[in-house]
Amino acid sequence: MQFLLAFIVVAPLVGAVAALLPAPPGLKGKSPDQAVLRHGVTATGAILVAAIVLALGFDHDHPSKMQATTDISWIPALDVRIHLGIDGISLPLLVLTALLTFLCAVYSYVKMPDGPSPKAFVALLLVLESGTLATFAVLDLLLFFLAFEMVLIPMYFLIARWGGAQRQAAAWKFILYTLLGSVIMLLGLLLIGLNSGTFDMVALATDNGRGLTSSVQVIAVLAIGVGLAVKTPMWPLHSWLPDAHTAAPTVGSVLLAGVLLKMGTYGFVRILLPVTPDGMHTFAPYLAAFAVAGIIYGSLACLALARPGSKGDLKRLIAYSSVGHMGFVLLGIATMTPTGVNGALFANIAHGLITGLLFFLVGAVKDRYGTADLDTLSGATGAALYGRAPRLGGLLAFAAVASLGLPGLAGFWGEMLTLFGAFDPAQGLSRPAFLTFMSIGAFGTLLTAAYMLILVRRVCMGDKREEPHPIPDIQPYEFAAWTPLAALTVLAGLWPAALLGLTDPAVQKLLAGGKS
Repeated sequence: MQFLLAFIVVAPLVGAVAALLPAPPGLKGKSPDQAVLRHGVTATGAILVAAIVLALGFDHDHPSKMQATTDISWIPALDVRIHLGIDGISLPLLVLTALLTFLCAVYSYVKMPDGPSPKAFVALLLVLESGTLATFAVLDLLLFFLAFEMVLIPMYFLIARWGGAQRQAAAWKFILYTLLGSVIMLLGLLLIGLNSGTFDMVALATDNGRGLTSSVQVIAVLAIGVGLAVKTPMWPLHSWLPDAHTAAPTVGSVLLAGVLLKMGTYGFVRILLPVTPDGMHTFAPYLAAFAVAGIIYGSLACLALARPGSKGDLKRLIAYSSVGHMGFVLLGIATMTPTGVNGALFANIAHGLITGLLFFLVGAVKDRYGTADLDTLSGATGAALYGRAPRLGGLLAFAAVASLGLPGLAGFWGEMLTLFGAFDPAQGLSRPAFLTFMSIGAFGTLLTAAYMLILVRRVCMGDKREEPHPIPDIQPYEFAAWTPLAALTVLAGLWPAALLGLTDPAVQKLLAGGKS
């Protein structure tokens, strides 16, 4: 188990170096480009297999216990250690990251985005995977920061070199927002480590803030919270996200929404809740207020983009929907209750599956029509995907109703549990305020249903028009990349205990200060 976790974190880096080397003569296939894309599929596939084996070998009877741990001294003067481990909170995110990266590699093998050499593309994809996996596996504050930062450069180049229109501006906006937030976050992490005498996240969580004064905790939550909120993204620090998604290639949007946004909310749960409980208690009402503002703002922005005549971009609409969905995650965390935090973690995974699938589908629609402009697609009567590409239209409708939280699909449970958590927040938090937040969040679910149903009506329905070039339905490589996400969306919706059984004991222990 120790070796598996270390392999999962380090292997993508080795694969990235190998991708930049010349392919051996016997493995070139038809061309060097094909060989390096095949290498990407093989490397990410091996990491996914290792992640699944790790999940099968995980002790499901004790999910609150850190497992597969490695603890090696790295910088003795600062007591910084190479400390790895997983529990019921980090394991689902680790597997989700490995799955989405593999599916992106499979998709790119056939549908490589326009841009420079595939060598650089595959290498950047693997470096991005390594940084994301490390973020969910490391248990040292400074290592967490390094892993958190490691993903920025590959994502910047994926947007800037393989993106669409306005890609340079979007990439610069992404890197500047996230780097500024990260600098502030580093100051907060150093404040905790230097005041407590350790950077070890397990020791800090067990101490549960007893070694930090209330003022230090408040300052630390403010500094670290800003950095995490930018990555989440929380309104009003979200403005880099729509531009980045609109310009990014399809696989870049899938990984950005499905994995990178989770790093911010994971930091709230793993670091701020257990390490600085007094500081979180102070800021929880403000976090909840920003969360519900994001829910309403994201939904209203989507409604404006979906309206006929607004020239709304499909990718931009799904990006704004992420602002709303991540608002539910932040609301669950702000309740500081097991119910709310479990709902936040469930909504995290559900968003990764559903929005990852939506970006794949929107990318496919854009490839077929040459545009993601909703007015151009739908024309006067609708794009009529049901009649022209029925499988593609049906899957898009499925992803849309999953995103709006239809009972029986993954999107339902996370939102419901976060609202339940807001109904009865942690002791000391204002219940009337959180009941207000719950009501606003519930109203946000109605707005989500409204814009998603408008989207389905305009893109999937309508009169079937004769086109000079028929629109192809789902292709085999698309079927291979999308089926796992659709199947897991149904599975998580019908059997939520599979995920909640992992997260709940770990959350209970985290909120209890390291005591099971």
